[in-house]
Amino acid sequence: METREEVIRFCQTFPGVYEDYPFHDDNWTVMRYGKNKRSFAYIYERNQRIWVNIKCSPEWVTFWQNAFPSVVPAYHMNKKHWNSLILDGTIPDKEIKRMLAESYDLVKDR
Repeated sequence: METREEVIRFCQTFPGVYEDYPFHDDNWTVMRYGKNKRSFAYIYERNQRIWVNIKCSPEWVTFWQNAFPSVVPAYHMNKKHWNSLILDGTIPDKEIKRMLAESYDLVKDR
C-alpha cells in the first residue's frame, strides 16, 4: 500500500466511514467515522511520499515506531496518541491495515 487511493479504498471498507477535506487543501484527506465525526486517518503527501497519521493506543505508539523505521511520531499531531506511517513500501500491507483498523476502532467506540 503506497498510494492515497489505496488507503482511502481500504478505510472505506469499515462501516460508517466517509472521506472529508476540512482544510480546503486537496493534499489533506481525512477519513472519519460518521456517527461521531471523529477522524482516524489523515492522508497527505510530504517529501514525495504519502503519509498517513493514525490514532494509536499510547502503549502501542513506541512499539510500532520500534518495529518499522517508517513509523514515526505523528506529523502535526499529539505524539502520545498518534503515529505517522510513511508509505515507502517498507511496512507490510498487513501491518498498515492492522494499524488503520486499530485507529478506526479507537474512534468508533467513543
